[in-house]
Amino acid sequence: MQVKLICCGRLKEKFYIDACAEYAKRLGRYCAYELCELPESGNLEKEGEAILAKIPAGSYVIALCVEGSLRSSEELAALVKNCALQGKSRLCLIIGSSFGLSETVKRRADLRLSMSPMTFPHHLARVMALEQLYRAFSINGGSRYHK
Repeated sequence: MQVKLICCGRLKEKFYIDACAEYAKRLGRYCAYELCELPESGNLEKEGEAILAKIPAGSYVIALCVEGSLRSSEELAALVKNCALQGKSRLCLIIGSSFGLSETVKRRADLRLSMSPMTFPHHLARVMALEQLYRAFSINGGSRYHK
């Protein structure tokens, strides 16, 4: 499976960079992972156009947004597994800028996913999304990582 993470904004803090690098390395055992960082402009429509242009054709698209549905790690793992079973070899996760995501991107998404009703920095959301992807693949692979 190919997994693409599209994010607005670049990581600056070393601890976020290191955490993302660790989960990207771990994901390499399960999928082909690609990161696409786009500039944060503060203009949601402009950011949305840039995001939509980077979504690979045929991808199952997950937009991370606060109004999305809540899923357990096991439910995310089942979703990833079902995508593969249904012939979707591309999974694309989208994390907007600190200003959020445009409605156009949200409408394009196959799933709107919320990490929590709480608010997190979008850079931390990137680490959390990568960890949960790794956990989902680990669950599906029968790994002991998920307890």
